[in-house]
Amino acid sequence: MVELQAHGHEHVSAAHESTFEVTSDDFLTPAGDCIVGIESDAVPSEFPPDFVAACQSADATITIELQADGHTDRVTARGDPDLTFENDRSLVVRTSDYVDDRTVAVEADAAAADLDRDLIDALADGADLDVEFAVED
Repeated sequence: MVELQAHGHEHVSAAHESTFEVTSDDFLTPAGDCIVGIESDAVPSEFPPDFVAACQSADATITIELQADGHTDRVTARGDPDLTFENDRSLVVRTSDYVDDRTVAVEADAAAADLDRDLIDALADGADLDVEFAVED
């Protein structure tokens, strides 16, 4: 399991229909409609090697739980052998099977636009975000 903390921001809109992202950047523009958290205290390149290896199984199920201000949402995705976990800035969960160095899970059952709106409203008000990644292979 991997846990990270990030922060909401007034520009969190979570309108993107195929991804959601958490970034270590300390800013967010209105164009970043997939970003649900900024100032993350962990990035993919820091994830433990055993966790990364488990996520690189095509049979892996990755569960991502997002919590903010008493609101929780859970997204289920899968792993992929092409996941590198090399990015040192942000992580992206995708509903597609596209993989780049920011991708940490593919074929997710939800994107930013699908996330619980109370959770998103809390993040838009600047709430702290807790994200927990669990993997089963």
